[in-house]
Amino acid sequence: MSNNVKDMSLAPEGIKKIEWVQKHMPVLEHIKKEFQETKPFEGVTIASCLHLEPKTINLGLTLQEGGAEVAMTGCNPLSTQDDATAAGASLGLNMYGWRGETNEEYYENLNKVLDHEPDIIIDDGADMIFLVHKERRDLMDKIIGACEETTTGIHRLKAMHADKALEFPVMAVNDSYMKYLFDNRYGTGQSTFDSIMGSTNVLIAGKTLVVCGYGWCGRGVAMRAAGLGANVIVTEIDPIRALEARMDGYRVMKIREAVKEADMIITVTGNIDVVSGDDFKYMKDGCIMANSGHFNVEINKQDLQKISKTTKLLKPDIEEFTTEDGRKLYLLADGRLVNLAGERGQGHPAEIMDMSFAMQSLSAKYLLENKLDVGVYKTLDETDIDVAKLKLNAMKIDIDSLTERQVAYLKNWDEGT
Repeated sequence: MSNNVKDMSLAPEGIKKIEWVQKHMPVLEHIKKEFQETKPFEGVTIASCLHLEPKTINLGLTLQEGGAEVAMTGCNPLSTQDDATAAGASLGLNMYGWRGETNEEYYENLNKVLDHEPDIIIDDGADMIFLVHKERRDLMDKIIGACEETTTGIHRLKAMHADKALEFPVMAVNDSYMKYLFDNRYGTGQSTFDSIMGSTNVLIAGKTLVVCGYGWCGRGVAMRAAGLGANVIVTEIDPIRALEARMDGYRVMKIREAVKEADMIITVTGNIDVVSGDDFKYMKDGCIMANSGHFNVEINKQDLQKISKTTKLLKPDIEEFTTEDGRKLYLLADGRLVNLAGERGQGHPAEIMDMSFAMQSLSAKYLLENKLDVGVYKTLDETDIDVAKLKLNAMKIDIDSLTERQVAYLKNWDEGT
């Protein structure tokens, strides 16, 4: 075992946090017990590039119980929790990363994980997968495949495959029902406001709040904003999603018009320059901006700096920009993923990541047991159903099943009403 973490003395506090989330991750604990008995990953090395926090460490421990050697690093320099990494290292995981890494250190840690010569990669944003294809091609023959956690990573990998640049199969875990219906919607929705309200202590009720993007993450953010009493405006480029947002009761308009009314703006698109250029010139004094997309490219900080005469760091995750005309605009968490990079960011609730990481662990097992051609694959519907059943059972919820007569009726096309 090797590691490169900030402070091993933090391990006891990290272990307490891991024990807490384990109590709220019953599906993953069920899978962990299965893995202890069957050891599906015996002799296998699994490398991960994920947000390093207690729930993710629990995923690493689950894979470890299945027999894997696990090496982990962070997918965002500001989302790592140093007590969690220390705890992971003390529990036998190979840990590399600390909060506040430079860009150079970030890639050094990615390479240190890859030095373990993984058979399987579990990625969040696809940085590790890209690094293998671009710079660590010495590992290509050994890698069986990868699992990708987030929407942004899936977009990048599908584009890569379309260009015939992808060289091993990837499970699009983000595209599974048990991931995007719950993690993206309920997880992002709650954790975004947990972080924003914890950092700013501002009231959401009564504010005009602009949500940029109405995918599953945007739906969750808009839903929680409305529930907190905000007047929600949605911006979109997809006509169907825009129509859905309107039918859900939100105002829909172009970004340039929306920013004029905004007290707060939250981007959740996965794309670049969502708020940029002259958008900042139309914002009201006091507007707060935050990003819940994976990369810090949605709010163009360079464009904001160009129209600002001064900048000031009010708190570790609140930056104040004073424009030439005297307005004060605020950017949270350096424009990075606010629900994890924010000072108070804890990421998605444990009950949500329970399902997402169950899908990750079972998808890694599927990769190992099935020889797949190069491509980006959706997880099996059967896996979604199995995880859903386990979650319902943990919640002590019983549901109905079809009778034999009902099954026959659905299969018989000519039976009358």
